[in-house]
Amino acid sequence: MKISLACIAVLIPFAFAISTGAANAATPSPCQSEHDRFDDDWRFAFGHPFETEKDFGHASGYFSYFAKAGYGDGAAASGFDDRAWRKLSLPHDWAVELPFDPKGSYSHGFRKMGPHFPETSVGWYRKRFDVPASDVGRKIYIQFDGIFRDSQVWINGYYLGRQTSGYTAARYNLTDYLKYGGENVVAVRVDATMEEGWFYEGAGIYRHVWLDKQAPLHIAPEGVVVTTELASGAAQIGIRATVSNEGPQQASFDITEDIQSAEGLLLASHAEANVAVASGESAAVPATLSLASPRLWSVEDPYLNRLVTTIRSKGAVLDRRETPFGIRSISFDPDHGFLLNGVRVELKGTNEHQDLGGLGVAVPDSLQNYRILRLKAMGANAIRTAHNPPSPEFLNACDRLGMLVLDENRRMGTSSEILEEFRQMILRDRNHPSVILWSVGNEEWSMEGNITGARVAATMQAFGRKIDPTREFTAACSGGWEGGIGTVTEVMGYNYIVQGDIDAHHRLFPAQSGVGTEETTTRQTRGIYFDDPKKAYLGQTYRLSKWGCEAGWQFYADRPFLAGIFYWTGFDYGGEPHPFGWPEVSSQSGILDNCGFPKDSFYYLKSWWTNEPVLHVMPHWNWAGREGTPIPVKVYGNADEVELLLNGTSLGRKPMPRNGSVEWSVPYHPGALAARGYKGGMVVVSDVVETTEDPSQVALSTDTPDLEGNGRDAAFVEVRILDRKGRLVPTAAPEISFSISGPGRIVAVGNGDPSSHEPSRFIDLTDEIRIRDWRMRKLGADDDPAAVANESDNPSWQSVFSGLDQKYPAERAVYRGTISVGGPLSGEVSLLLPPLGDNAEVFINGRKIAGELDLGARSPAIPIDSTALLAGDNQVMVFAKPFSKPPRSFDYTSPGSLLVARVAANWERKVFNGLAGVVVQTAGSKGTIVLTASGAGLASIQQVIVVH
Repeated sequence: MKISLACIAVLIPFAFAISTGAANAATPSPCQSEHDRFDDDWRFAFGHPFETEKDFGHASGYFSYFAKAGYGDGAAASGFDDRAWRKLSLPHDWAVELPFDPKGSYSHGFRKMGPHFPETSVGWYRKRFDVPASDVGRKIYIQFDGIFRDSQVWINGYYLGRQTSGYTAARYNLTDYLKYGGENVVAVRVDATMEEGWFYEGAGIYRHVWLDKQAPLHIAPEGVVVTTELASGAAQIGIRATVSNEGPQQASFDITEDIQSAEGLLLASHAEANVAVASGESAAVPATLSLASPRLWSVEDPYLNRLVTTIRSKGAVLDRRETPFGIRSISFDPDHGFLLNGVRVELKGTNEHQDLGGLGVAVPDSLQNYRILRLKAMGANAIRTAHNPPSPEFLNACDRLGMLVLDENRRMGTSSEILEEFRQMILRDRNHPSVILWSVGNEEWSMEGNITGARVAATMQAFGRKIDPTREFTAACSGGWEGGIGTVTEVMGYNYIVQGDIDAHHRLFPAQSGVGTEETTTRQTRGIYFDDPKKAYLGQTYRLSKWGCEAGWQFYADRPFLAGIFYWTGFDYGGEPHPFGWPEVSSQSGILDNCGFPKDSFYYLKSWWTNEPVLHVMPHWNWAGREGTPIPVKVYGNADEVELLLNGTSLGRKPMPRNGSVEWSVPYHPGALAARGYKGGMVVVSDVVETTEDPSQVALSTDTPDLEGNGRDAAFVEVRILDRKGRLVPTAAPEISFSISGPGRIVAVGNGDPSSHEPSRFIDLTDEIRIRDWRMRKLGADDDPAAVANESDNPSWQSVFSGLDQKYPAERAVYRGTISVGGPLSGEVSLLLPPLGDNAEVFINGRKIAGELDLGARSPAIPIDSTALLAGDNQVMVFAKPFSKPPRSFDYTSPGSLLVARVAANWERKVFNGLAGVVVQTAGSKGTIVLTASGAGLASIQQVIVVH
């Protein structure tokens, strides 16, 4: 790409200021900013929260990284040998890969991590990357969108900083520490020992990482804000772009703001020239543009425009930012609830945590669509992000699909640390049209009903208002509504109608809007209709109120002054296993299970939240052994009347109450239990449950049979167990095996069973056995390597790290170390050696295994036959010509190792009540993915997914 002379003129002063040699004097990079995904080619290993040796010797040097700059040691050191670490791509959640243990955290679903399991509670990540010399003069940042939790970051051994929250992005300036024209190493230490919430939160770098390269004069992070106002059919688009000058001199720039339609048509434009900004300062450039008769963003038509912000200096483009936005107006009214574009919209919402099925919290971006579309199919139009800021990709999906969002802060307080996290959330999310309300906190029992809570809420609300005056603020309160937080919030958030008198609170504060931030669902284990405490299975239960979903919806539907309701929860989620605890490992509050399979209450809400004809009979009709026993039968639907029939015999008609359901008690007899829904005396909808035969076949299906070959796109594949007539067998629980071919991989399996302890991910693992007690001696001209390989210890052997230096005269040396093996090794075995020299020969227990090797930094692994190893101590010996400065080449914390690689087990999962799910992700190329599912005694099936 050609670079204009004007562009080079802008960069040269900055390049000259930090140039470090001839390699750095290369032509500067193009001025346009780069925002590159930085997710691939990482390495991972477990460390330890307090045992230094198990934490790769980190923070054990005389000078720590706090004492002096550049002294990151152990795994934080740039020269650390990480060849034995696991290779992976981000996002990554290591917690979901761990087994369950009753000593694990109740909140995190008994995963084997936390205070009782230090060996799996700290993780290290490392990535090597090149920075071209042409990048001299640019400002280079790394941004982590989310790391759970308490992360520390180093670049080339230099400490950058710490982010304790698992939900707030961490952004670090790498510019001055980088090796331009060479290799760089970023290291991240993550300590997930302590929880931040009381639900499954995962562990690790579970959101995306980005590498930003910019000219010193650039658009600030989160520096473009767009607001919209509607009046008389026209829209006023308010824009403010903030440009930062990180250069050493004052600079000036020209800026253009172009509003484009989704189809790319230019709708409006604004330009401003010669805006000056001092060195180290920022300049905010406001603009207002008008659009006549704009297409509005709404739940039904989530139309997105695009703002393109471009800055130039001396004719050269320095930075360009695209900001999707929707034109819409929002308001909360104390008498009429929530208004979108001036029209009342009843919020029909759910609360959602981040995890999904067997993926944990590292959810592929495309599966955010899956989650949202499942909820929209039920008629939901809103999500509360409980209880933390969501990922940017989740909000992008809500923007595209028309899902309203109550965006919630993680911690409530007024310290500078907490307010900064709150500020970051608002800055990051304020351009999303889907976000309609900010929440400052949730159920802060120590203060929600007293003056402390009122003060904190008022301060946070005022603080947030300065950042975003276009939206209102709420807090979710579970009690004490009249005496604390509930007296000051702009929108009152009610958690559960049984916690207080909402009508009385509204009368007391008539100018305050209100919304049901949490309400109880009809809790149930999917497909279960009678409690089974030993397995931690629930039939339909009504937590906090008699009728569960029905009571909540009936209450809010009858009160137009309330904006609507958010049920707890839409999806089941990991952790918080109530009411049973172990062996239960996930919640059962969801309207759908954690894979997204609907429970019965899904159809109750669909009946009253959509205009589609709905009729749903429950339970299933496979009750062998209960013949003649009365079975409670419930029908959800929106017909005027419902008739129930057993094997063709009518059991009578019943009127369907508004926002209600109908019930029968039916003695069980095998066959067909059918329901007919009537309107105007005519059958308009029907449903039937039948007694099935034994399982006969597997069926696969997916809503996304076409994927992009970018290595990230993913599809959820539904697994169903059918009888020979093609009917779902609702009690089936066979184990299914999965295999895959083509440009894809299986990344997770699940089944919605809240007590399943089966693995949801099958990963390749490695065991590392460190080489210890390295010693060396000078090798004489007459020494025979084969004879020396069997030589016993003698005074001529010296410690490697003190006896070998630049002045050592040996043309050739021999090194000896010890590998201790506890027993037979299973898997592929290889030897990783430190940088000992070139023209090397390698022996194990006197047996030569390799020759003529160049053992430089990070030399390749040497495959070895495991039969060459003995139980107990084994001697490895290396003959090599030393490098000029061997001690500088050694990594003192990782002087080589024996690596045992174990291939992942075959992917398999038991079906739960007839259903299971598989997540398939593309592998980075085009072609056809074929997923095969099979089980004992069942006809196998294949699902074809085309990758473009």
